[in-house]
Amino acid sequence: MDVRQSADLRDRVLEERLDNLVPALMKRHGFEAWVIASREYNEDPVARTMLPANWYGSARRRTILVFTDHGDSRAAMSRYPVGSFAPVWQPESQPDQWQALAEYLSHVTGPIGIDFSEDFALADGITSTEERQMATALGGHNLVSAMPLAIGWLETRIEGERQHMAEACRIAHNYLRRALSSEVIKPGFTTTEDVAWWLAQQVNDDGMIIWFHPGVSVQRKGDSESTPADALANRTIERGDLVHIDFGIVRHGYHTDQQQHAYVLKDGETAAPDSMVRGLASGNRAQDILMMNMTADLSGNEVLANSLNQARDEGVRTTIYTHPIGLHGHAAGSTIGMWDNQNGIPGAGDYPLGESTGWSIELSVDFEVEEWDGQPAKIMFEEDAFLVDDGAEFLDGRQEELWLVE
Repeated sequence: MDVRQSADLRDRVLEERLDNLVPALMKRHGFEAWVIASREYNEDPVARTMLPANWYGSARRRTILVFTDHGDSRAAMSRYPVGSFAPVWQPESQPDQWQALAEYLSHVTGPIGIDFSEDFALADGITSTEERQMATALGGHNLVSAMPLAIGWLETRIEGERQHMAEACRIAHNYLRRALSSEVIKPGFTTTEDVAWWLAQQVNDDGMIIWFHPGVSVQRKGDSESTPADALANRTIERGDLVHIDFGIVRHGYHTDQQQHAYVLKDGETAAPDSMVRGLASGNRAQDILMMNMTADLSGNEVLANSLNQARDEGVRTTIYTHPIGLHGHAAGSTIGMWDNQNGIPGAGDYPLGESTGWSIELSVDFEVEEWDGQPAKIMFEEDAFLVDDGAEFLDGRQEELWLVE
């Protein structure tokens, strides 16, 4: 990957988002100004996504980004430019940076958004010190939560970004397909951590990063219960195992999050057990049900309830825990269930789904493996999708058959 080309791409997309998305959000939600303040190594998550690529997500000293005129104007309360944010602070004439901000915003009469939120960590980026000092300096202004601006900025994708997300998914799918094959898995020798570290090494060698350590687990005949992948100890992969991987990369700033399965053939076998094939098909049906119920402006809790009701009517035994994805892995936006809460999530789950947003379609289905004397098992699926006007669509397809390890 060419670092300079990647940086140029990210900056071009950033400029278009700043020019078009920010004004649209601020006008839609009635904000005259938006102030985002960060100090070096303690950056607001929103600020990190607005910095030029060659800043590597780090503020310098105190970096204050300011949008005015309902987003049509932007500047940096700084002595030097911050990408396309022109500098408007001259410390020689006004040494106090906060007082300079107050003077710059003296003409503003409407609401000024700052990043604090009880429900969304990514919209709660201002520190207590910065908030206190800003409130003192801007005491005569109406300071309100910029949550809808922060969430809208982070979750909404503009034209072209979907293509970059899809390419990241395609690359990640290729890693998964290789990891869930005999290229990597040697039954009786390869451990689950061997597979996880192979993935981490491959991504590193290709000039990208993973945003969490891959979770690799197995289910096998005789196991007492199914356990989440990240809670299982290192195990040697054996013939007859159902292998599961949870994996995500970052490419050009876009995150992926995917979970797939493979079956390790026993001697003499040419196919996975029929009940596992049916279990995977049930997982695909659960994905279909969820995605057909995902509609912009419905809340995550409404989508969850509608999907679970339909799944129950169809006899699909699913647990749904789907989240937005994009500039972060567990990204800004509504929450559609959690694995340990299927009754709706107060706050985050009440937020409506946004248009042109990325989603990690994450869920599991329960089934019995008849070939294992009726032992319970799970298919744990995760595939990245995009919410468009007429529903959600996978960015790079999905797994529809069990991969086989010979």
